[in-house]
Amino acid sequence: MRIRAALPDLPAALQRVGEQVLSAPAVVARATILETAERSGTSAATVTRFCRALGLPGYADLRLAMAEETGRSSAVAGWEIDIGREILPTDSLQAMLDLITTADLRAIQETAAQLDLAEVEKAADAIAHAGRVEVYGIGGSALVAGEMQLCLHRIGIPTWSWSDVHSGLTSAALLGPSDVAIAVSHSGATYETVEMLSAAGSRGATTVALTSYRNSALAEVADIVLTTAIHETTFRPDALAARHPQLIVLDLIYVAVAQRRYETTGVALNLTAQAVSSHRAVSPELARALKKEQR
Repeated sequence: MRIRAALPDLPAALQRVGEQVLSAPAVVARATILETAERSGTSAATVTRFCRALGLPGYADLRLAMAEETGRSSAVAGWEIDIGREILPTDSLQAMLDLITTADLRAIQETAAQLDLAEVEKAADAIAHAGRVEVYGIGGSALVAGEMQLCLHRIGIPTWSWSDVHSGLTSAALLGPSDVAIAVSHSGATYETVEMLSAAGSRGATTVALTSYRNSALAEVADIVLTTAIHETTFRPDALAARHPQLIVLDLIYVAVAQRRYETTGVALNLTAQAVSSHRAVSPELARALKKEQR
């Protein structure tokens, strides 16, 4: 690729744009110039200079090149027949299912392509040895935070999730250097989430941000930053579309933590499975009896 060869001779700001393009060409193929600038920590003018340094007239040509590079030569003008098209009142359930599935799969694939695995390693190491873990999320992000809390708690790591800023700040005040705080926010701009993570960091805890924007306020207060990609669909704006990629990243961290605690993880999973086993074995006869009682 021409970008890789030209990168060493470019100014530092243009190199940052080039690194973003190389790490996630499919993301750039869909992103606006402002989104690419934000993800690379530069400006729209810098992205434009980067395009010209490569001999491209403008950003639209860069998007076209990236679409072709990733095997999607339809490029910008063709997105209306792909995941970018609107869901219409006449669409069938099958058409909507295909659209949603494709959007989520691409978002997950692009998240995997851009994910910094060295940062994931740091997060997993910190959590595996943590005295306690706090997970913060507001609104829709609270569902994702709660899922992470359940996973870690199941393998014996003391974990709490907070969606209320008062409770979160109270909990953060009790953290220390041996603890970990994780904050989930698509925008990275939710004030309460930023405040809770910042408070945890001020107590010496290792802080982890999961967001779609590397240069967000949340990322600024975190020790470890993990980013996700998104593809919106009709009725599923960016914050909702971000949920599955977020879960994939957190699931990777959870599995990496479980791997690091291999022996204790196996014991904990067995014990917790046994604890609820009696509530799962409902015979057909008992089910019929319960149904009769409801009548």
